[in-house]
Amino acid sequence: MIVFGIDPGYAIVGWGAISFKSNTYKALGFGAVETKAHTDFNERLEYIYDEIYSVLNRCRPDALAIERLYFQTNQKTAINVAQARGVTLLAAQKLKIPIFEYTPLQVKTAVTGYGKAKKPQVMEMTRRLLHLDEVPKPDDTADALAIAICHTQAAGSALRREIFRKGI
Repeated sequence: MIVFGIDPGYAIVGWGAISFKSNTYKALGFGAVETKAHTDFNERLEYIYDEIYSVLNRCRPDALAIERLYFQTNQKTAINVAQARGVTLLAAQKLKIPIFEYTPLQVKTAVTGYGKAKKPQVMEMTRRLLHLDEVPKPDDTADALAIAICHTQAAGSALRREIFRKGI
């Protein structure tokens, strides 16, 4: 199974493609789409769409896993991230790639076994699971790989699917 993970954003969109076969993970590619701060927002969205579409079209994953948005404070940031997330989802939809969403709690649990794990713990476990020499940079890239790993866990047994469906 090839899974493409996305950590949504509008300044930086982290992405990572992994292969999961026989309980073994392999990083196929990862990176980030970065937009410049003072670029017109609509141009940023177009750039994100074009770049993600291009990578997805080359990779042709079996699934796209993306983080479900959760914001407590800054509504303007939430709206902008939601718009960038939307163009990312549109790119996957245009290519008929199935889309799956996961909460940060689900990602932490899948990667570390502990839903309240701290970011450095998640990043280190992601590095170890993928047999990488270093944690990928920027952090958004490592997060995208963790989201992809999460999907492989959620897509496994019926029990796992039920646990992830309930968000336990």
